[in-house]
Amino acid sequence: MNNSILSDYYPKTNLHTYNIVENLQVTVTETSNPFHLPVDTLFSMAARINKKRSFLFVSKVLGKHIPVNPYTSLLSGAALALLLYQEMNGNSADNDRMEDLLDKAVHGLMHPESAKEAYEHLLAARLVLPRPVVFIGFAETATALGHSVYNMFADAASYIHTTREHIIDLESIVSFEEEHSHAVDHLCYALNTKLLSGTEPIILVDDEITTGNTAINTIRDIQSKFPREEYVVVSILDWRSGNNLHTYSELEQELGIRIKSLCLLQGSIEVKGTPLLNARNDKDLLSSSVESEVVTTYVVDGLERLQATSVDSYGDTNSSPYLKYSGRFGLESLNNDDLDVGVTRIAAQLRELRGGDSKTLVMGVGEFMYLPMRIAAEMGEGISYQSSTRSPIHPERRPDYGVHSAAAYPSASDPEITNFIYNVDSDQYDDIFVLIERDVPHERMKPMLDILKTLARHKVHLIVLTPEGRSGGLQYEGNK
Repeated sequence: MNNSILSDYYPKTNLHTYNIVENLQVTVTETSNPFHLPVDTLFSMAARINKKRSFLFVSKVLGKHIPVNPYTSLLSGAALALLLYQEMNGNSADNDRMEDLLDKAVHGLMHPESAKEAYEHLLAARLVLPRPVVFIGFAETATALGHSVYNMFADAASYIHTTREHIIDLESIVSFEEEHSHAVDHLCYALNTKLLSGTEPIILVDDEITTGNTAINTIRDIQSKFPREEYVVVSILDWRSGNNLHTYSELEQELGIRIKSLCLLQGSIEVKGTPLLNARNDKDLLSSSVESEVVTTYVVDGLERLQATSVDSYGDTNSSPYLKYSGRFGLESLNNDDLDVGVTRIAAQLRELRGGDSKTLVMGVGEFMYLPMRIAAEMGEGISYQSSTRSPIHPERRPDYGVHSAAAYPSASDPEITNFIYNVDSDQYDDIFVLIERDVPHERMKPMLDILKTLARHKVHLIVLTPEGRSGGLQYEGNK
């Protein structure tokens, strides 16, 4: 890699100690950092409200817990795609071309103002892997990451992400549990029943690997139904250590397969102290004296829909159609052009709703991350992106702490699940756009909207995507 890029970062130590909260300290030891990225480019730290795991690496590139430049999130997936491209092409890779792409990726990740240029440069390379592959992204945090890795390849690729949505008229082809998570069921609804039935390598994409058990459980389930020879586990962070470092090789021998691991940062973790057991909602976040107006707008996207009915924890059903090519039901490279056209169409309409060069936050909801991220990237300057999350995190207003503010509310898709909005303060943004994939009753959206209208200076736009206009274009439902 170009020395001018590497000279930006010469770590004096591979050891990093974080005093997260009182009685909780985490020490990270870097063991592999292929792009020589500063660790504070990738994450900060916070306390997690979880008995099984007391802390969280708060990603600065995913757009989940911290608002980010949408191109930064897209570029993090593109950087992982470059690692995969190098791995699968081996000595046949064009070294000069790869060095140029790697330099662009690293510079864009370290300098967010250059992320758009870097991402577009990588996308224009139109990379194609030497053989077809199937990508699987893990819900909920890595749904967009997996999609952005997949999208970097111009042909011969398929993608699907796992989901925690329970869809009563479809059958999951893969299901498994994630032991350390607060939400354990992963389902996989592939409309193309042959998606996993071939012999293509499967690329599992996650934001973070801790023990490797999620990948192992997935591989076991896939291999029992759709056997093949090769898997690759791709992640931003990989913290496997001790016995966990050997579990992939043990599974290789047991099942007669190959498993390769790729990541932007690998290391080990040492934890001292005790976990926090109670979350705190940031009262200051809700104390704004001004409430902005909320406008619901139906935006025509022209994208295909899938008629399917979901059921929540209370047994309530929702028959509003899903987006067919969001990633939840599988898609192939030949579907990408239609999705790109839809993204551009939506972004053009949302630009009309922005207040000039207003400082704007675009939000996805839960698993619905990739399309809002792509749309945000095409909405002009001054845009930040993030998604709601179901991860309970303790907030503290300290410069070296990853979560400064928090607001909790029941999920619109399942009120038994608590969702959170982190690191958004009152008057931080002029406008907030929140995009939802499916129409839901307004009373279910109200708890989230009640929070958002205390945060935006001017207006909250609830954007409901629809395949065809009720009156041929944008339609306003009025203030709520």
